[in-house]
Amino acid sequence: MAKKIIKKVKVIAPAGKATPAPPLGPTLGQAGVNIGDFTKKFNDATKGMIGDMIPVVITVYEDRSYDFVLKTPPASSLILKAIGAESGSGKHAVKRAGTITKAQVRAIAERKMPDLNASTIEAAMKIIEGSCRSMGVDVK
Repeated sequence: MAKKIIKKVKVIAPAGKATPAPPLGPTLGQAGVNIGDFTKKFNDATKGMIGDMIPVVITVYEDRSYDFVLKTPPASSLILKAIGAESGSGKHAVKRAGTITKAQVRAIAERKMPDLNASTIEAAMKIIEGSCRSMGVDVK
């Protein structure tokens, strides 16, 4: 028989460097998750992605056990990494944050494909290009 789900928690943590310190520790503690065990498993699962912020969905069951699913990094952080900037433009219509090529957009779209609501790579590229526009990044 399936376990009864008590709670689903969504958090974003640095890959390979999660610690029990805030904000991760208190969030997991409130959900009844063993914080030390989670950080160890999460860091082991993400040690190859160090440098990215990884969204994770944690499903907590009635017996205080849990499962977690790793997602791909946010599109905005992948775009910023591609243009080499700290942040996007605050005024995207006036000021530009940088430029990105179609090849870089395609690479980001391919990486984000499992988490996007798109059936083709071209549709995924349009989603990423929209994120670029709202961040003040030109697509060439």
